[in-house]
Amino acid sequence: MNNLQHTLVELGKWFIEDAILNEDLLKSAEAHNGWFTKESVVMALQNHGKMLKEESVSNWLGKYGINSIPLESPSKKLGLVTAGNLPLVGWHDMLCGLVSGFEVSVKASRDDQILPRAVVKKLEEISPELSGRITFIDGKLGDVDAVIATGSSNTTRYFEYYFSHIPHIFRSQRTGVAVLDGNETELELSGLGDDMFTHFGLGCRSTTKIFLPEGFDLDRCFAQWIKWGEIANHNKFANNYDYHKAIWLLNGEDLIENGFLIVKKDEGWVSPVGTIYIEFYNDLKKVVSKISDYSDGIQVVTSRSGFCEFQESITNVSPSINQDLLGSAQCPKISDYADGIDTVEFLKGLN
Repeated sequence: MNNLQHTLVELGKWFIEDAILNEDLLKSAEAHNGWFTKESVVMALQNHGKMLKEESVSNWLGKYGINSIPLESPSKKLGLVTAGNLPLVGWHDMLCGLVSGFEVSVKASRDDQILPRAVVKKLEEISPELSGRITFIDGKLGDVDAVIATGSSNTTRYFEYYFSHIPHIFRSQRTGVAVLDGNETELELSGLGDDMFTHFGLGCRSTTKIFLPEGFDLDRCFAQWIKWGEIANHNKFANNYDYHKAIWLLNGEDLIENGFLIVKKDEGWVSPVGTIYIEFYNDLKKVVSKISDYSDGIQVVTSRSGFCEFQESITNVSPSINQDLLGSAQCPKISDYADGIDTVEFLKGLN
């Protein structure tokens, strides 16, 4: 095992064995951001730990021929502007910058200040020679050789203004879509609920739109999603739920709701927190066409195992769209890249 691989594997063990038990860290993260509940942070830490299993790390680094990080100071600097919608949502970009041989300067979202610093501190404890390779700044990024910036659709224009003259990746809002055909098992429908409710549905991989075959019985889903009922006790989630319920009822919208989820027939793609948009279909080809037309706004499409007709159609029409199985949307692999752009390939091309 090379030194870089060893470092990352040890960091993965820390995520799973120590970080999830660090009550001070968990409480500090939640105090800083009310969406970062203990359950949400622990799940994020576990998922990042699973990414850094020995075989996964070996295969990932091997793909790019990366054996180690040179000990001499990096000649180029990567600037990161990270989001704060999920715990540690910017860590994968930091990791990509690190293994690609860059010095990484991070302007962390004000909503996720605690966890990234804790991870970098542990990284430096494991491998002191990496001290200073990832730093955090409060002001402007300053002079950098490349930028990866994540924000809303509105902030993208600011990224363009400040950073369009240097190599860059700009990311804005994306979402998750599920397509059912009626042959899903109870376990798969339960997994769909995990894709919807994990991290309160705030992630770019969170399912916010479901395509259902005509005549599909939604009670099958509600029976499997009831395990998430406690989410209604979270103040921020409940406020969103109540607000949109009131607005839509005043507008005379036809809604289905169960106390913690509002289901609305809508051709939109990104449903608000506490809600889900559904659309019934009788022609799968039209669903494939709609998804293909909106591909720039989709992070992942999920469906049941064995739904080959749909999965192959998406691959043929829009091969760049990331597909996964129901229940797997919130568990990306280390080789899964946001917006389908291989971050390591992009950065290595700049060296």
